[in-house]
Amino acid sequence: MDLTVVAYVVYLLISVALTVWVARTLSRNGRIFLADVLQGDEKLADAVNHLLVVGFYLVNLGFVALYLKNADAVENARGLFEALSVKIGVVLLVLGVMHLGNVYVLNKIRRRGIMEREQRPPVPPQGWTGPADKGPWAGPAAPAAPAAGV
Repeated sequence: MDLTVVAYVVYLLISVALTVWVARTLSRNGRIFLADVLQGDEKLADAVNHLLVVGFYLVNLGFVALYLKNADAVENARGLFEALSVKIGVVLLVLGVMHLGNVYVLNKIRRRGIMEREQRPPVPPQGWTGPADKGPWAGPAAPAAPAAGV
């Protein structure tokens, strides 16, 4: 068998396995972060998590497929390892950049949600504020007038 074909097969096996492992790890551990970003809405967090995983698979497996072709023929074991190290290294970098991009965007959404929650008053006015002449800002009480006729 041609070593170039061996390089293709090994590259595909490793790249697909890495993509699946990273997607599952990020999905499982990112669910809590998504729930926080989405203010505790568990169903929405699960739906967004699933959509992110599908998009992650599509982008990364599409990149792996497009990056399959090798410019030079692999002629020996050294060339096989060199070709695989370059290809797998690029795939790992793309996986890392995709992950950091997702975390960056989700963190921006989370921070905006926190800022919106902090700008709302904790309790809306209830309609009763008490008498105007009572409280820490009321002036001193006027002296009582003497009783008439005494």
